[in-house]
Amino acid sequence: MQQAITHLIIRNPFGTMDVPSPNDSEVKDYAASASLSGDAADVNAPAWASIAAPSDPLEGEWQSRWNGGADPTIAGDTPDKWKQGRAEIRASGGRIYLRFDWDNGRRHGLIDAARDGLDRLVGKYINLTTPAITRPWVGRVVDANRIDGCFPNGRLDFRR
Repeated sequence: MQQAITHLIIRNPFGTMDVPSPNDSEVKDYAASASLSGDAADVNAPAWASIAAPSDPLEGEWQSRWNGGADPTIAGDTPDKWKQGRAEIRASGGRIYLRFDWDNGRRHGLIDAARDGLDRLVGKYINLTTPAITRPWVGRVVDANRIDGCFPNGRLDFRR
């Protein structure tokens, strides 16, 4: 008989696997060089999502999209193609958690981030479907409908 693990403490409000070491040196090194202008020329500036923004500035339903890597589970995928899906953002314990999916909900990811100033988020991504895949991530909260985000290989953006 297997013993249930009863001492696990989950940090994120979604009850999924936590992002490992979201403040490690890899994240800090990437955050030191990542730059997101938040201007009208950014690739995330044109509206592409159709979720109405609630009164809360971040929490709630969003849409996500990412590029910069090919998902081997999606036939014909290439690094330049956008993978879109649904997202939800929750704040808990001074952290911001961005949970999202793609490939029609078959694949899932989670970002665990801290605020760095008024509009910057710094953290790490974990692929919940393939947990060996983690990446540092930096986001810029442009407004209540747009978060521009990047990781070392590409973009991971959110819109309403």
